[in-house]
Amino acid sequence: MDPYSIKEQFPILNQKVNGKPLVYLDNAATTHSPTAVLDASRDYYERYNSNIHRGAHLLARLATEAHEQARESIAGHLGANSPDEVIFTSGTTDSINLVAQSLALSNQIGASHNIVISTLEHHSNIVPWQMLCERTGATLRIIPVTDTGELDLSNIDELIDSHTKLVSFNHISNAFGTVNPVQELVSKAKAQDAYVLIDGAQSVAHQAINVEELGCDFFAFSGHKLYAPTGIGVLWGKRAVLEALPPWRGGGEMIKEVTFEKTTYNDLPFKFEAGTPNIEGAIALAKGFDWAAEIGLEHIFAHELDLLNYTTPQLLEIDGLHILGTAKKKSGVISFVLDNVHHYDLGTLIDQMGVATRTGHHCCQPLMARFGITGTTRASFAVYNTREDCDALVQAVKKAVMMLS
Repeated sequence: MDPYSIKEQFPILNQKVNGKPLVYLDNAATTHSPTAVLDASRDYYERYNSNIHRGAHLLARLATEAHEQARESIAGHLGANSPDEVIFTSGTTDSINLVAQSLALSNQIGASHNIVISTLEHHSNIVPWQMLCERTGATLRIIPVTDTGELDLSNIDELIDSHTKLVSFNHISNAFGTVNPVQELVSKAKAQDAYVLIDGAQSVAHQAINVEELGCDFFAFSGHKLYAPTGIGVLWGKRAVLEALPPWRGGGEMIKEVTFEKTTYNDLPFKFEAGTPNIEGAIALAKGFDWAAEIGLEHIFAHELDLLNYTTPQLLEIDGLHILGTAKKKSGVISFVLDNVHHYDLGTLIDQMGVATRTGHHCCQPLMARFGITGTTRASFAVYNTREDCDALVQAVKKAVMMLS
């Protein structure tokens, strides 16, 4: 795998920021799209832009075929049993809300039940469950984290018990890069007959996913973290589980027959896809998945891990710099703070040197509170990053420290 030739496939990276070559290290927030994905989007709008499923004309048939081929392709990449288990959404947040709202409508959760999440979660995997608990009277339980940013499972058998209805956690932490013990958590949840939802937003672009092997009931991810556009994502769910849940949105596509007296809902996956879908987004998402899989997700992860191991010791040589999240198993994310320097000030200064990072709480305010901070500066790697990008980051932070001292 040659990251230099790969980088040439990303037009947006061939530019200068504040007079400096762009070094983009904000991939945990959004990745960029290669020409293969951009071409797929452009081809849709230039050649067969049309609404899908019911049109009798050629463009409608072409669009329908491309959209459903995208579903089949994604199902294959996920190791799903059927394309019908792949629900297109607007992203991970939408996917999680779909599950939360459908569970609420199903009346499976009541005041005697609990839902278990972790301290590492993104707000999108906290707030929907808080809302569900407020609606049903269920209790929200939290798995704590250690000082290294790893899940503390010492009391997991007390947290996940016979009253647990769902366990929901991220595969990889967006804030710290911690790779969570998926199999252990799934095993604990399934021993209590609880649903399991995995937030795969930070894992799907970095390692091969097989949902059947993971053993979860739901797996959610977003396209814009997988070299595809924003506004498109996927909820995978086990067929039997999805068939038992009611739809949470009503409208076109999700129906078989409508009268003023009664509506009959459509089969999977359309039962959960009300309205005109993001057709181009689905096609581009499948192309992004294809593109990453062709390189080899195992090669991508190894490359990003090399960048992580190359950069971490260099940053730690900087006086007053502290890395948050030092788990034994990590992905290509470095989240750090500087003594007496606000993370926003640091991020602004290194941006002036052409280095793009993310500053703030990373939509993980409870996690930040656990460590007594308001936020961090976060560098996150992708397949197109190089060791030269890492060098630029280290040098930019050193210069910023000198400017602020």
